[in-house]
Amino acid sequence: MDKLTEKELQALISLLDDTDMEVKTHVRDKIISLGSDIIPFLEKKWENSFNPEIQKEIEELVHGLQFNQLKDRLKSWKKSPDQDLLTGLWIINTYQYPDLEFDKLNADMHQIYFDVWTAFNNDLLPYEQIKIINGVIFNILRFSANTKNFHSPGNSMLSNVLETKKGNPISLCAIYLLVAKKLGLPIYGVNLPNLFVLIYKTKDITFYINAFNKGLVFSKQDVINYLEHLKIEPREDFFEPCSNLDIIIRTLRNLIVSFEKLGEVDKVEEIKELLAIADK
Repeated sequence: MDKLTEKELQALISLLDDTDMEVKTHVRDKIISLGSDIIPFLEKKWENSFNPEIQKEIEELVHGLQFNQLKDRLKSWKKSPDQDLLTGLWIINTYQYPDLEFDKLNADMHQIYFDVWTAFNNDLLPYEQIKIINGVIFNILRFSANTKNFHSPGNSMLSNVLETKKGNPISLCAIYLLVAKKLGLPIYGVNLPNLFVLIYKTKDITFYINAFNKGLVFSKQDVINYLEHLKIEPREDFFEPCSNLDIIIRTLRNLIVSFEKLGEVDKVEEIKELLAIADK
C-alpha cells in the first residue's frame, strides 16, 4: 500500500469510468498489480460511489484480487509438508466467503471436537467409540445429509455446513475426520466412486463409516457389493485411505458440478483453475 498515496489511489480509481478502453485497461492492470492489500480501500470506494458502472468495475477488481490471493494460498498449501485438511477446506471456503477468517472455522470445529471429547472414552472398543461419535455428531448436534439440495455449492463450503448442519458426503466426512484425528483415532478418507466414506484402519481391524448415512458402519464386502452394483471394477484405492490433497481435489470437483448445474459458467472456469493447481 506504500506504493501509492491515498490521493494517487483515488485518482487511479476515478479513472475506472474512463471511456477510453486503453486507459481503463491500464488502470485495472495497475490496481491488480498492487495486490490484495488494496481490497479494503476499493471496498470503501465502492461504498462511497454512486456510479453503478464504477461499482461494477470495483466488484470485478475486488473479486479478481481475492481470487488471485486464493490461488496463491492454494499453491502454498499444496507445497506445505502436512497439507492440513482444515486449512485446505478454509482456502476453498474463501471462494464464496472471502472475508471468512481461518480462526473462526477452527473455533467452530474445536467446539464440535469438545462436544465429542466430553462424551468419549478411550478404553472402549473401536465400534463403541464410533457409536459415541455418531451419537454426538448426528443425534445431539444434528448434522445430516443434504439430500434436498445435494448439488448446492454450499455443501462444499465448510462454514456453510457448520451453520446449516447439512452437507454432502465429503463435507460431512471431513467434519468427522477432523474430530477423529484430534481424538487420535486411525480414521481416514476413502475415495469411492460417487460416494466419499471413511475407513477405520489398524493392523488388526478395518471397517468403513458412511458419514452421509449417520455414521453407518460397513465392511469391505459391502464396498465390493457397492462397486458390483455400479458395475465398476474394484481398484486398490477404493479400499485404502486417501490423502488430504485427494479430499481437496474431490471437493473442487464437486464444486464444478454444483456450478455447472446452476449454469454459472464463470465460476466453473475459476474452480477449474483451482483444480489445475491442486491436481498437477
